[in-house]
Amino acid sequence: MRRAVMFGLAAKLLAFGWVTTVGAEELPEPVQRAIQKGLDYLERTQHRDGRWDANGGQYPASMTALGGMVLLMEGSTLREGRYSQNIRRAVDWFMDRVQPNGLLGNPNNPTEAGRYMYGHGFGLLFLSSAFGEEEDLERRKRLERILTKAVEFCGKAQTDKGGWGYVSAADGNNFDEGSVTITQLQALRAAKNAGIVVPKSIIDKAVEYLKNSTTERGGVIYSLAHGGVAVNGGERPPLTAAAIACSFSAGQYDSPLAKKWLRFCRDHIGIDGRRQGHDEYLQYYYAQAMYILGEDRWAKLFPEEKDSSHHMTWSKYRKQMFDHILKTQASDGSWTGGYIGPHFATCVNLTILQLENGTLPIYAR
Repeated sequence: MRRAVMFGLAAKLLAFGWVTTVGAEELPEPVQRAIQKGLDYLERTQHRDGRWDANGGQYPASMTALGGMVLLMEGSTLREGRYSQNIRRAVDWFMDRVQPNGLLGNPNNPTEAGRYMYGHGFGLLFLSSAFGEEEDLERRKRLERILTKAVEFCGKAQTDKGGWGYVSAADGNNFDEGSVTITQLQALRAAKNAGIVVPKSIIDKAVEYLKNSTTERGGVIYSLAHGGVAVNGGERPPLTAAAIACSFSAGQYDSPLAKKWLRFCRDHIGIDGRRQGHDEYLQYYYAQAMYILGEDRWAKLFPEEKDSSHHMTWSKYRKQMFDHILKTQASDGSWTGGYIGPHFATCVNLTILQLENGTLPIYAR
């Protein structure tokens, strides 16, 4: 199966002009080198207990989950591969910290207390993605229980408007906002992919939340809490890009909502590599959306647009972003950007560079 996926990938790369030898299965040499340097950096910076963290030891749950996802994208699993032990240590770190109520993380940790839903969402994404390769029966049963409780916690933490905030609805006075909502939605999709039961009602409420958060122009606003209304001018391009990725990962490619988000992003983000606020977060999700969009999905979604130069495609985005990513990598293999620190920026860029590996269902076309 894996070989079939890789041969399919090679054919796509050949068609895009990114490989020069018939039958080649690999990305261009400069991209491979950048990926390997980045992965080596992550391997060196993982703590002995299995975690990673941001500047000042912050956000260990989110950072550990993102690091684990990047290693899974390389092709390593809990069973095999160069980074299998690193992945196992990260999984063990989460398993040792799960709370009785299903929360993935430690709300008593001062670096997580005010934003534990991010760590929970990314943790659920990571553990769900790793779960399928766990062969030890007892560990597999324990992981299944952890994932099931984590999904239940998501449902209980959801606000009455259908979104999620930095903490649960009960702890956060029913506050919710777009970025955490996207994190939970994608994590729930990964859990469902892994065979965990995810109540449809949770997903339906969250999709309705995003619909109500979308303005007439097609952008997603920050929050519906405390009387928030989706009016033109309040849109957030990063949240809109994240909403597209979330919709696509759920297989909703041609919904009217996704089409509105796509048009908004084309007009407000583009593909020219421009930098803007919350840039790493934006590109983390925008790349996923552009990859799933591929080369012809835009034309199918918008057949009335005859000028193909205005079509959004993965190859256009990749050309701009890969050049930028390779030029900005530090000598130690990391990338820098934003106040969160090099681990987050490195995970974002390695996610973008490895999308074509085709190893994880959550990012699949």
